[in-house]
Order: sequence, then structure tokens, then C-alpha cells
Amino acid sequence: MIQLSLNKTEESEYKILCLGSHCDDIEIGCGGTILKLIENYQHVVVYWVVFSSNEQRVQEATVSASIFLKEIQVKKIIIKKFRDGFLLFQGIEVKECFEQLKQEFSPDIIFTHYRDDRHQDHRLISDLTWNTFRNHLILEYEIPKYDGDLGIPNFFVHLDEALCRRKIQYILDAFPTQNNKQWFREETFRSILRIRGIESNSPSNYAEAFYCRKMLFQ
Repeated sequence: MIQLSLNKTEESEYKILCLGSHCDDIEIGCGGTILKLIENYQHVVVYWVVFSSNEQRVQEATVSASIFLKEIQVKKIIIKKFRDGFLLFQGIEVKECFEQLKQEFSPDIIFTHYRDDRHQDHRLISDLTWNTFRNHLILEYEIPKYDGDLGIPNFFVHLDEALCRRKIQYILDAFPTQNNKQWFREETFRSILRIRGIESNSPSNYAEAFYCRKMLFQ
């Protein structure tokens, strides 16, 4: 496998922007990678932005983000309350949120949704990410779901088994309102990590996968 080493030292400040349509999207899509970056870099700065929630889920999302980011000092957790499934119809307001983010934060890397995701909320966030941040490294994560829209990713992050366990347990503990959904299971999250581990020949057998449309190597 071809490996990419980001131009950062252990002492560098590493700015990360995480974008998710719904309250558990970031954790499911790139939670393990976030944990690995926090382990690898001492000075991580994170903006963690969720767009759709309600009174109950905003509490879960806040707790979850706090757990995933507990090891870092500089972070901003933003949980919006746009209506689930209706982001397309609130596009002006959502776009304004992106414009504000652009003024506040210039990240080294952005995690967002896969552009060919069949959930309309996910696609909108992906499109607005690319529309807003044109000079940044953007990795699009995947969310397993009923629609069966998993594709062929081209960017992999190897995760050891302990990190996978942490990611999965954090998700299951933080989102009890989702336990009634048949897909919200440890085996679901572990299976996708295992499949991507096979595809990337991971020594630990596990990996998270992303879609990278453009990358500039200087």
C-alpha cells in the first residue's frame, strides 16, 4: 500500500474539522481515525459540528463528542437543531452555518460525508463542504445503512483492535435512543472495520475507509 505522511511533527498543532448530518454520523464514520489522530499528535484542535438533532439527541451527541475528545484541551462542539431528513429544505440556513465555519476555522483536514451517500442530508453536507472549503484536505467517510450505498473507498486508516473496541463501545454507550434500530449493533460497526481492513491489508485486520477526491502533494 502507498502511505501518506502528513507534514506534521508531534509538536505541531493539528486542526481537524468533523462534520456530520446526524448525531452519530461522525463517530460511526471516522471515530476511530479521530481517536488515532489524538493519540499521534499532542496538540490537536477539533471543531465538531452536527447539523440535525432534537432535545433528546443533542444531549447524546454532546456526551459522545466529549468522550471522543476527552484527551484534548482545545475543542469546539457545535450541535445544531435542524430537522432530520429536511436539511435540503433548510439549505440557506445550513449554508450560512458553513460560511460562519469558514470564517472561524481553517483546518488541516476535514471529515465529511461521502458525496454518493443516498441519504439526502448526508449528500447536502458533503456538497457544502466542497463548496465552502476549496483548499483543504477533505476525506469523505461512509455510513452503513439500509440503502446499501457502500462504494469503493481509496483512502484507508489502519486501526488496532483496542482502538476499534473503544470506538464501538463509545458509540453504543453514548446513543441509547438508537438501540432499538436493528443495525445499531457492535457486529455492524466491527464488520465494516474488518472489511476495510481486508481491503487495505491492515496488520491489525481493521481499518476505517474514506473517499479522497483531490489531494495535492507538495
